[in-house]
Amino acid sequence: MERTDYFIRRLLLVIPTFIAITMLVFLLVQFVPGGPVEQALMAMKGMGSGEVGQGGGLAGSISAEQRLALEKHYGFDKPFYERYWTWLVHDRIGFTMESYAFPNKTAWQLIKERFPVSLIFGIVSFVLSYVVCIPLGIMKALRHGRPFDLISSVIVFIGYAIPPLALGMVLKMLFCGTTTGMWDIFPIAGFHSLDFAQMTGLEKIKDLFMHMFLPVLCYVVGNFAVLTLLMKNSLMEQVGRDYVRTVLAKGGSTGRAIWGHAFRNSLIPIATGFGGILTVMFAGSVIIEQVFEIPGMGRLSLEAIVGRDYPVFMGILSITSILGLLGNILSDLCYVLIDPRINFQS
Repeated sequence: MERTDYFIRRLLLVIPTFIAITMLVFLLVQFVPGGPVEQALMAMKGMGSGEVGQGGGLAGSISAEQRLALEKHYGFDKPFYERYWTWLVHDRIGFTMESYAFPNKTAWQLIKERFPVSLIFGIVSFVLSYVVCIPLGIMKALRHGRPFDLISSVIVFIGYAIPPLALGMVLKMLFCGTTTGMWDIFPIAGFHSLDFAQMTGLEKIKDLFMHMFLPVLCYVVGNFAVLTLLMKNSLMEQVGRDYVRTVLAKGGSTGRAIWGHAFRNSLIPIATGFGGILTVMFAGSVIIEQVFEIPGMGRLSLEAIVGRDYPVFMGILSITSILGLLGNILSDLCYVLIDPRINFQS
């Protein structure tokens, strides 16, 4: 009953927490220079408007009436609380607002276009990270101090130390035919080929695999070290506990002590990241998406920030905030499933 109350309280806290996050960011973006009004004024000034400047500064020859008209058009003539309420309710957390950078397209239409790309990229990266790192961490724990442990640690830390940008550029040079004499195996950029729609089912799978292999490799390599060492250290800590020694003292086999008792408890720290399954569509690194020109959510968020496309940026922020908050609750639920003895205190 206490656990049920705990999760109900956590779910109810999602609403005020979401409002606090979005309200704070919404307030901050109002004061960031170079917003849509300033960009429109710069464009008008560049077109050579013949008006006499009254405000000076950025607008130059733009009249005060023109500036007020632009502020009214973008809603900046209203108080902050009114603009936020309009964004939250009327504009449905900004999803129905028209993008500043992409005319005739709403924020939700742009997000929906990039969503499948990031979803595939995120799920594959998430699954590979756990499928590879958990067994690798277990093997390192069982062979602690042996050559396999030392060699694998060196390889993992080298991969972790290489910046994703540098790794991506090197992989493109080696395997994408950008350098004379190197292998031309994988496509140089993009998420799929131009004739993707005309391909058969197997051809589509192969095409996606060829396009996503190098980007996923770049992303996963950077996450190997932390997750692998976390699994190794967690299992080694559990193996040294009294309950494992008790199993061995009672005649239990080493395999039973490790796999029947220590392994399940060692997964508790790993469960921290299980809630990330809800945010896998945003898992792609912005740098990796830029290097391989992948039209994903990370790249869209960067374009929205640089271009001051507030509707798109706030729409992405809303999704990530909600899924992140729900992911934290899912992580706590995974704790309980792994170890029912865990009791959350309010």
